[in-house]
Amino acid sequence: MPDVVTKTLPSDPPPPTPGSACEALEQTPWLSRVPAAMLDNLAQHAVLHRVPTGSVLFRQSETPSFALLLMSGCVELVGVEGSVEALVETVLPIDLLLPAAVLNRQPYLADGRALEEALLVLIHVDAFRAAVAADHALCLAVLACQAAHFRRQVKLAKNLKLRSAEDRVGCYLLRLVTAATPHTSVRLPMEKRRIAWQLGMTRETFSRTLATMTRYGLRVSGDIIEISDPAALLTRR
Repeated sequence: MPDVVTKTLPSDPPPPTPGSACEALEQTPWLSRVPAAMLDNLAQHAVLHRVPTGSVLFRQSETPSFALLLMSGCVELVGVEGSVEALVETVLPIDLLLPAAVLNRQPYLADGRALEEALLVLIHVDAFRAAVAADHALCLAVLACQAAHFRRQVKLAKNLKLRSAEDRVGCYLLRLVTAATPHTSVRLPMEKRRIAWQLGMTRETFSRTLATMTRYGLRVSGDIIEISDPAALLTRR
């Protein structure tokens, strides 16, 4: 069997691990225009907090007590209706978790769960709101962050409404194998159930659709995807 590559989705290289809330805020690229004095003020009302895999950060319908800035790790936002759950989004660093609920004093619309060990800055909610109201640069930075969230959700909605299940799976696999060489195997980066959540389908539909990928130069065995013709996947872009 060819070598197996465990490949995650592309992301920026992680910054050095901060040792304090102040360092974490200073390392956040989209806060670079915020005055140092304002970041220091926020840090005085914040703590750096590490949580293990599987931790529940907040529950749907809870009102935020802190603004949560994800510095490392991965957090799932999961909508819950009775016994049924659906993935809303997977949040990667560095990003705010559901800032609209924080700014509007409204309940969270989803559970927040650590998919892997995560490092967060917890900023007291009243101090965060006061800082956003007082500082123009911080206000613009938070607005830009929320705009990015909105664009991701619009892209997701378009993907779900305009692409078939086969198209969605093909595009997901294309992102995984873009940098891989022919005849290299790639391991799926997470459980099939979680990938199916991301793509807006059941695990069974995802598995069935994977089986159809042979026509596009892929052979699937468990969670290993063997690539025989990456160029053929481009037809599903």
